[in-house]
Amino acid sequence: MAGKKRVPPPPVIRDKVVVERIHDETSKPSKKRRRGGDAIDVSDVAFPGVAPDTASKLQRRLMEAAIAFESERFADSYKLLESIEKLAPGVPEVQELRGLNSYRLGKWRRSLNELEAFETATGSVDQHPVMADCHRAMGNWNRVQELWLELGEASPSADLVEEGRIVVAGAYADQGKLVKAIQLLEKAPRAPKKPKVHHYRRWYALADLYERASDFGKARRLFQEIAKMDPTFGDAADRARNLR
Repeated sequence: MAGKKRVPPPPVIRDKVVVERIHDETSKPSKKRRRGGDAIDVSDVAFPGVAPDTASKLQRRLMEAAIAFESERFADSYKLLESIEKLAPGVPEVQELRGLNSYRLGKWRRSLNELEAFETATGSVDQHPVMADCHRAMGNWNRVQELWLELGEASPSADLVEEGRIVVAGAYADQGKLVKAIQLLEKAPRAPKKPKVHHYRRWYALADLYERASDFGKARRLFQEIAKMDPTFGDAADRARNLR
């Protein structure tokens, strides 16, 4: 499964990092982790049980790791995070970012181990779509469904639920259940007059599934609609032109 081309795109929730602020000698790390939003905030991270000078060094190293992640230098980012983990184990932001780096490197099991540790530490479902996609890549269909149900029970933000829906549809498609995959995305809540990124992502995934199901007319029209509403969204325009 790991060698298959990804359809639909991988989840993006909390796949960005906030790195603007850097500690100085007068700043104090927040003891309460900020939750929600589409980014991992590593600008104010606590390192319990670590001397202040070491904590400052680790904070800057974490900033470097976050910047490397944003630059798609995932192996470099992971090495930096690994060195932090050795000196200050169990920091949620480090666990989460380690898990995302592993995910981007295609290390599904390692990613799951790290994101499960993050979930245990925080009680968060923020990375459930990524965890579900790891299980999808490994062919663990039951676990994909379980994570999808947990998302529903948690009732998080609409964009997070949408990412989970896209992953589940991809899992159905991987099993050859294209009709079921299409129905799941078609029955999603109606988008507002001003769609957000997660709506475009769902439509793109649906158009892709239409194409895989040889419904080229629907696929072309949906790709065209995406390109019309947001010309900068991926390769929707090119895919529409290539469908006849």
